[in-house]
Amino acid sequence: MNRLVTAFIAMGLIAATNASAQPARAPAPARTVKSTAVPVPRTTFIQTMDSEFRKMDANKNNIVTRIEIEQFQRAASAVEAQSRVRALFAQLDTDRSGHLSPAEFGKMAATPPPPNAAPVLGQADLNRDGTITLVEYRTVKLANFDRMDTDKDGIVSVAEMKAAGLVR
Repeated sequence: MNRLVTAFIAMGLIAATNASAQPARAPAPARTVKSTAVPVPRTTFIQTMDSEFRKMDANKNNIVTRIEIEQFQRAASAVEAQSRVRALFAQLDTDRSGHLSPAEFGKMAATPPPPNAAPVLGQADLNRDGTITLVEYRTVKLANFDRMDTDKDGIVSVAEMKAAGLVR
């Protein structure tokens, strides 16, 4: 379930990141959680949300700055780019020799997108001071959780996730 909750939080960050006006980029495909979704209790959501905040808070002062967001995004983009390159290599290595011809290797060029803290700051920097406190981060994320928790039982059920468009 932790993996699902992490994906749930990540979708919020992805949505915030994709919401920026980045030039000459095709819109990202809609990301949905597969039908293996399970209800998410509010307490689990808070724990996961706080964990994500701590991952961005490099100096552990409970404030996330633009630089920390960009560093986090760079690291996440690098991991994602490496994963895509490995998948592309496996796809291109049709004879499974573990080697690619120069022409095949040339097709592997994959550069991660530049970091852009503006969407995250725009969403969560409530007082517009250029930093995000844990309180600001929680306020924004919990408002989204509470919006989806339509029956107000403290758990976002699979049905509520479907209603919010997170799962099919």
